[in-house]
Amino acid sequence: MAKIATREAYGKALVEFGANPDIVVMDADLSKSTYTNLFKKAYPERHINMGIAEANMMSAAAGIATCGKTVFASTFAIFASERAIEQVRNSICYPNLNVKVCATHAGLSIGEDGASHQIVEDIAIMRAIPNMRVISPCDAEETRMAVRYILDTPGPFYLRLGRLAVETVYEEGECPFTFGKGIQLRDGTDLTIVATGLMVQESLKAVEILKEKGISARLIDIHTIKPIDRDILAKASHETGLIVTAEEHNVYGGLGGAVAEALALTHPCRMAMVGVQDRFGRSGKPAEVLAAYGLTAEEIALTAERLFAEKNN
Repeated sequence: MAKIATREAYGKALVEFGANPDIVVMDADLSKSTYTNLFKKAYPERHINMGIAEANMMSAAAGIATCGKTVFASTFAIFASERAIEQVRNSICYPNLNVKVCATHAGLSIGEDGASHQIVEDIAIMRAIPNMRVISPCDAEETRMAVRYILDTPGPFYLRLGRLAVETVYEEGECPFTFGKGIQLRDGTDLTIVATGLMVQESLKAVEILKEKGISARLIDIHTIKPIDRDILAKASHETGLIVTAEEHNVYGGLGGAVAEALALTHPCRMAMVGVQDRFGRSGKPAEVLAAYGLTAEEIALTAERLFAEKNN
């Protein structure tokens, strides 16, 4: 199965749609890592390297957006969501400007860079800002569809992308991406797994593990975390009665919190959350770090199995 990082898919999508003269791509001296170097090569007159000055980049992006441009501001997620947060909030979101904050190297799977560069708080930060919308695609094609959507839709977006090459979930042209709507990848009757980002791939494996144990698991890919799809979640809660969320993010404020908030207003049910348990990251090979923090198919399946057993005891 083909593997490609969502950050690479992002760079390729910028080139694919880059003929639009209103697109401006900005980077904070990380174009090789964010893959915006591909856009720079194709459209050098509309690529701006702002240097290692992320806050300044966000302010400049806001200024360029006021001139009628669609600005893609790219850097690592740790810098986009924490170093430049005041500028994102006050210069981009408060005036509701057409800036797309496209953040790569999110989560723990950047591996050896360690806790200083790993980020497990960015979804919580970004979804709490008025006017900001949050998308976390799981693979290359979903990333491509997300880039196309945010390009055509005015206003601020936070696009969360990863460093690690991940397995293909959707073949080219086969991703039913609709902003604000989850995608049901597998049907099931005993419980529902709700996943985002690379945890969608792990959840697909977890569904098969559970199947071998006689547990029928539904799987929903939530690519849009804000606004979240309340309807698909309420339906899953009503029909399966149990929800397990899976994310490469702190369990506080991320996908799990967003799902719990949505269900509290529609159809509450018993839940469990697989994610980072309120800890900082640490250095190591990506697969080993993910395993150390329980971000695996086996942990998802085990959590689901426990929840299912509790319901039936």
